[in-house]
Amino acid sequence: MGEAGEARQQLGRRLGQRIAERRKSLGWTQDQLAERLGVDAETVSRFERGVTVPALVTLDRLAGVLKTSVADLLSEASACPTDQAIRISAWLESLPPEDGEFVISQVKALCDHMRHVRLTMMKGKP
Repeated sequence: MGEAGEARQQLGRRLGQRIAERRKSLGWTQDQLAERLGVDAETVSRFERGVTVPALVTLDRLAGVLKTSVADLLSEASACPTDQAIRISAWLESLPPEDGEFVISQVKALCDHMRHVRLTMMKGKP
């Protein structure tokens, strides 16, 4: 297999993984996503396994149905705080405002805790 074919396979697997992650985060089955997208469940399965890469029009529709962006579906996990904030924001959109506020308070508490743990660890090192 050539370099282009290998890159296409990697893209397909990454895209499929992101589609599956997003679908599961919404609590949907492959059948439910297929119904919303207007395709059969086997098509969704092929997308998620990376066997088939959706056409651009389908990818755009898929992103809309999954309440995310095409860029998010194509991106790899990023350690950049801005990218992470965008991902969290997309997750929060599906929650009622009071639940979103609860999630934000929990994330802040976790960040504060992790900062404290790291500072404590750094002080203990020679």
